[in-house]
Amino acid sequence: MASPLKDLYSPAFYDRFAKPASAVLPAFNKKKFNQLIFNKDWESKELKQRMRHTAEVLHHFLPDDFEQAAEQILSLVRHLQESGFAENSLEFMFLPDYVELYGIEHFRSSVRCMEQVTQFTSCEFAVRPFLLRYPEKMMQQMQRWSLHKDHKVRRLASEGTRPRLPWAMAIPALKKDPSSALPILENLKQDPSEWVRRSVANHLNDIAKDHPQIVTAIAKKWKGLGKDTDAIIKHGCRTLLKKGHAGILSYYGLSNSQDIQLTQTSLLTPKVRIGKELSFAFHLHNRSGRSQTIRLEYGIHYLRQNGQHAKKVFKISERVLAPDEQLSIQRKQSFRLITTRKFYPGQQQLSIIINGQERITMPFILLA
Repeated sequence: MASPLKDLYSPAFYDRFAKPASAVLPAFNKKKFNQLIFNKDWESKELKQRMRHTAEVLHHFLPDDFEQAAEQILSLVRHLQESGFAENSLEFMFLPDYVELYGIEHFRSSVRCMEQVTQFTSCEFAVRPFLLRYPEKMMQQMQRWSLHKDHKVRRLASEGTRPRLPWAMAIPALKKDPSSALPILENLKQDPSEWVRRSVANHLNDIAKDHPQIVTAIAKKWKGLGKDTDAIIKHGCRTLLKKGHAGILSYYGLSNSQDIQLTQTSLLTPKVRIGKELSFAFHLHNRSGRSQTIRLEYGIHYLRQNGQHAKKVFKISERVLAPDEQLSIQRKQSFRLITTRKFYPGQQQLSIIINGQERITMPFILLA
């Protein structure tokens, strides 16, 4: 069984960190640092609490003046990079957390610090309070960063302004009106870095959840610019495709599935025990005289604690069916216990979805 993420902050990690910290930070004391880190509440702290706690403890060994502290953080980051510490490590995100916590009153120094720190560990969370406190100035800075020579800084411009960035502080203004972030996405839509392009796609998917019309307009505007941009659009429209949004289905030529006959639908395991798998099968027949593009999905309508059902859609495939072609599909869905979903025994439902249209729904029983 995998260790909890919070265990990234382990005695071994802090022991490794102490060596470069001692070399760069004049006031650093390893013994006192460890005493402050491993206090009486340590074991009960989760990942983000340990991250914040580490930033607060680090503050004991940095100058009260933030500009001086920022210079020492930058020296520390350079030393970490030169010493071969892995970049983009989740455990080092206490460094941007420090900037978020102690640099909010020092816009210019914080921006300069984040620009460097994010090239070692992402500042996507740290920029959020600055977007709230300095909305116009910070959005202008994010646009400048979208043209930066370093791809990690360019990614920060997109990732940091996502309306629904997971784990992050909410930015209600961007959720309500994402238009100020659109120039950033325009700058990055053909970025040479796949990491940056994936962030653009995730940003579009965030926008699509509240403003589908904006994303459908962008999809039409960017269509045909290149295979990488087409991939951004496809990934950025994944929620709209799963919801069967008419505009996006039409965009991909998936509007009409009436000539696709669905037969022989069967639940091979009508009763499933938690920890096991649901098995099902169905048959398709393209009865038309032309080839048709089809997107096949299935939905699981999970029983919730309140007795209602919540649907989650899973993609099977997207393919072209030739005239009169037939296709048999068999799939399994796991009900293995996971930390991100709680299963409730009782009647659930399975649906077969063709081109965004839910064609049939079949009940099954989940057993404890």
